Amino acid sequence: MKQCFLIDDDLDDQEIFALALGQLSNPIDCQVADNAIDALERFRSDISFVPDHIFIDVNMPRMNGIDCLKEIKKLDHLNDAEIFIYSTTSDPRIMDVAKDLGAGFIVKPASVDTLVNILAKSLNLKSRRS
Repeated sequence: MKQCFLIDDDLDDQEIFALALGQLSNPIDCQVADNAIDALERFRSDISFVPDHIFIDVNMPRMNGIDCLKEIKKLDHLNDAEIFIYSTTSDPRIMDVAKDLGAGFIVKPASVDTLVNILAKSLNLKSRRS
């Protein structure tokens, strides 16, 4: 089973993300960190934890998503993980920085159905409705 890791401080966004993943054709196990500091601590303390996909919110307290992405990129055991910035912001400068750091960019949509379609396309899967 594929595994993803969501780093997002918003509990509602975490729930919406889980609902959308549940509507994909292939099951994906998703674990969550409420902030970048906890996520990095997990990655550094457990090098056997290597999710297939990592989704990082930009606007979080303590450490923002771009700084978190930069730190993740320093961890060799995560080199094969596909990383996405997952945020409400659509600032082209932040999108460019994410791209330069090797991450995809997903703007959080307003509906679960739209998120299902975005995740299906980004993860090369189908939704159960397809």
